[in-house]
Amino acid sequence: MNAPNTQDSVTAELARRALQIRLREVPPAVATVVRQCVLDYLGVTLAGSVDPVLRALRDELAEEGGAPQAQIVGSPLRLPKAGAALLNGTASHVLDYDDVNFALMGHPSVPILPAALALGEALDASGEQLMEAFLAGYETECAIGLLVAPGHYGMGFHATATVGSFGAAVACARLLGANELQMRHAIGIAATQAAGLKSMFGTACKPLHAGLAARSGLLAASLARRGFDSRIDALECPQGFAATHSANFDPAAALNSPAGGWHVLHNLFKYHASCYETHATIECARRLRDEHALTPATVARVDVTVNPYCDRICNIAAPVSGLEAKFSLRLTAAFALTGVETADPAMFNDALAQSPDMIALRDKVTVGFGEDTGQGCATVAVHTTDGAVLRTSHNAALPMQDLQAQGARLEEKFRRLATPVIGAARSSEIASLVAGLEALPSVHALAVACAK
Repeated sequence: MNAPNTQDSVTAELARRALQIRLREVPPAVATVVRQCVLDYLGVTLAGSVDPVLRALRDELAEEGGAPQAQIVGSPLRLPKAGAALLNGTASHVLDYDDVNFALMGHPSVPILPAALALGEALDASGEQLMEAFLAGYETECAIGLLVAPGHYGMGFHATATVGSFGAAVACARLLGANELQMRHAIGIAATQAAGLKSMFGTACKPLHAGLAARSGLLAASLARRGFDSRIDALECPQGFAATHSANFDPAAALNSPAGGWHVLHNLFKYHASCYETHATIECARRLRDEHALTPATVARVDVTVNPYCDRICNIAAPVSGLEAKFSLRLTAAFALTGVETADPAMFNDALAQSPDMIALRDKVTVGFGEDTGQGCATVAVHTTDGAVLRTSHNAALPMQDLQAQGARLEEKFRRLATPVIGAARSSEIASLVAGLEALPSVHALAVACAK
């Protein structure tokens, strides 16, 4: 479809597109990836639900009380839907193990699904309605990410928090049966709430961003459905979202069709429990270690070359906590070179980050930036003590083409994360429910399966 590119059409056009999506009309590959996003979200949320970072937020929301409308994942607790969106959203991002899309420059599923599942449970929505709403939110947030790229992220905004709130708003508006005007109001109400700073990376505020985006989006859609108004051109109007949040405004990028027709087909799943921009470095270091039987004693120096964006994302030089370790190219390279299992979230702990042996190897790593190095890409050169230079590159920005193989890998990840929290039998039940999500009469069954 040839998209209109006039500046005053962006909010209206994205609202129309979000309302036109029908799950039964999308290619089978799109529905497959949507189900995979749901399963991956549930796995990382279950694992994140037991993280100590969640304690203060859980206690605060439990103390507030309210109508028990939605299930808290990995817990017997039920909360009002807004509180559930906030808490589950924070849990889903606390391990930084959730999916990525470079169109958004952030994490696409964790702002949307906590809100959509909480609202869907309260509304007794079907699995098909949930998938349809998620897809509408996903495609919208990626388009808005491109609308304000690269300046939005470059200015220091965490797009998962800011742009993610639009995805949650659109998904919830779909579940509520919004018309086009209400959808535009929901986008506007989300726009005026959008917030989140990249300077918070490495602290508890980063996962809180996902929860706040989920709650903001749910509130935006709910208010719009009740007649609450906003600017209906909030993305492009003077002093609107684009004007205040970026030096860039590119309607063509937002409205043109992505390769393959769907942003969700470019979803990137994580198989290391750290910032996605460290993954290519990890893959390079692991490959060199395995191919050349490297040990810390044989490593003299390590040169890592990545995209310049990484400097303000994952270049904490001397992390002292497990959370900071997730955003350190130097330390994750050292982990990979020593054989630390970076697929295990438990490996990102304070003790390992402060280990003298790990620090010694970490300090042999230098990070450089190549203007021609793409996002999600890295080159690693290991200089050995005998004078050899071992070099390799990896591109982590390419989604897997074999969706069946991707599904198998994601189910293995899901079971590894979920089983310690809810047991093998319940994990199998959830995997089965998600596999047949289109036919599920009510998402309540899925929510109950996620309780502890």
